[in-house]
Amino acid sequence: MIELKHITAGYQGGVVLRDVSLTIPAGRITTLIGPNGCGKTTLLRVAARQLTPSAGQVLAAGRPVEGYDRREFARFASLMPQVRDVPAITVERLVAHGRFPYLGLSRRMRPEDRQQVARAMQAAGVEQWRGRDLRELSGGERQRAYIAMALAQDTRIILLDEPTTYLDLGVQFEILSLLQRLNEQGKTIVMVLHDLAQALRVSHHIALMEAGQLVAFETPEQMFASGRIDRVFGVRGHRDQAGEYYFTPAHK
Repeated sequence: MIELKHITAGYQGGVVLRDVSLTIPAGRITTLIGPNGCGKTTLLRVAARQLTPSAGQVLAAGRPVEGYDRREFARFASLMPQVRDVPAITVERLVAHGRFPYLGLSRRMRPEDRQQVARAMQAAGVEQWRGRDLRELSGGERQRAYIAMALAQDTRIILLDEPTTYLDLGVQFEILSLLQRLNEQGKTIVMVLHDLAQALRVSHHIALMEAGQLVAFETPEQMFASGRIDRVFGVRGHRDQAGEYYFTPAHK
């Protein structure tokens, strides 16, 4: 689906990623975890063609990403960044922005575009707020609206940077359940999460990062059993009788 080969990337302040190689499998949920500043968001931006690496290559469906024009790649992958402006528009207008890669020079919505917007709002559970100002919504409701916009974009892969950050715990579960349902419907999901237990619970694959490098790419069961999470984060992992993961400080 998306393959990153020997990626080195960063910003004016210096290199963030160093020789990272990762293949994101199609039709699965892949979650990036790692300490703050380890390069998770940078890796996501490189995969989404929002940041050009200084070395290495990114392939999308077997093709170099630089071979895609902007609209073509926007029909392949959508990115939901963590930091976003909250525009003074309705939910329906926000979701309609997802159709821009498909519109002609007139930017006029066709009947099929409106149908896709309606389907996206229904799938994300935001149709009841279609006429509401985005600024009036709660954090969780707003996240759903942005996910609906990504669905309206109708891409094969959705990349999300910390989609549950700053949300109440119950709302976090709702957002993750929504992403699991979208995956069951065929979407490839790639996201950054800070909650280790949630990452292990909802993902098919975990990419563990540390200091700008990929430590391991494994299933949740393999990652947990290896003890790598414990070492990188300085925690102690546990699994209860129901199979739920949780973590405690290593010194306890």
